[in-house]
Amino acid sequence: MAAVYSFKNSMRSASNLFRLQIIRTLLLRSASESVKLHKFTDSDSGILEVNLKSPEAKNSIGKDMLIGLKQALETVNADPVAKVLLISSSVPRVFCAGADLKERKEMTASEVRNFVHSLRSTFSYLEAIRIPTIAVIEGAALGGGLEMALSCDLRICGKDAVLGLPETSLAIIPGAGGTQRLPRLVGKSVAKELIFTGRKVDSADAFSMGLVNHCVPAGEARVKALEIAREIIQKGPIAIRMAKRAIDGGLEGDMESGLALEEECYAQLLPTMDRLEGLAAFAEKRKPNYNGQ
Repeated sequence: MAAVYSFKNSMRSASNLFRLQIIRTLLLRSASESVKLHKFTDSDSGILEVNLKSPEAKNSIGKDMLIGLKQALETVNADPVAKVLLISSSVPRVFCAGADLKERKEMTASEVRNFVHSLRSTFSYLEAIRIPTIAVIEGAALGGGLEMALSCDLRICGKDAVLGLPETSLAIIPGAGGTQRLPRLVGKSVAKELIFTGRKVDSADAFSMGLVNHCVPAGEARVKALEIAREIIQKGPIAIRMAKRAIDGGLEGDMESGLALEEECYAQLLPTMDRLEGLAAFAEKRKPNYNGQ
């Protein structure tokens, strides 16, 4: 009887889990018409792409898009096969135009505070995702759109890109990480000028100040991002995750604590099969076959 009871409980748990997965899938589909998640296959397996698709609103971030973005990022972070994430747009000449100001206008001050808090938390979650992230910027990346790109590890833009944090023009400040991430990337003085003036910069200026990693001909940012992603997925996946952790965590403290973190991350790689595979492949003059173990 005990065995029958245990079997029934197991079946019930499996059934409940299956229903929850179906519900989560349906919620993701219903809540994210403006956010699509795509998984590459075959030789590009391990590359995922979150695509923003809200042409009427120029990919401005409202409640629905934020829900979809949160759920997509959670799905990516929980995927054991994921190695690199691209964030792109299918709307011509727009990456993300920032907050949905039409929706914002109808909110109370308390609702705005809660929404911005949720947006800030989502971008912090994006920044902390365990795998490398690449923002693919074609056209406008303004306000919250640039803050989202700043939360990624790398930024690739086309020559028609326009980037800026124009919030002071609306008598507010960047509230989803812009005041913190921009100066860490381009320096305090440059960041202050851009935020104080709300000035938009073109792709050439963005590249020269270090705001983006690469500037390519218009329409080719995704091609360049995929090129970089394909380079990354050839490397040891655990090593990539540890490198990201060491860099991000090390910058939060002094050199001594950063070196201690580097040592800790390195130590976690010593017992891995991937490390031994890398040494064997080097000795045998062949391409390594890493499996993330």
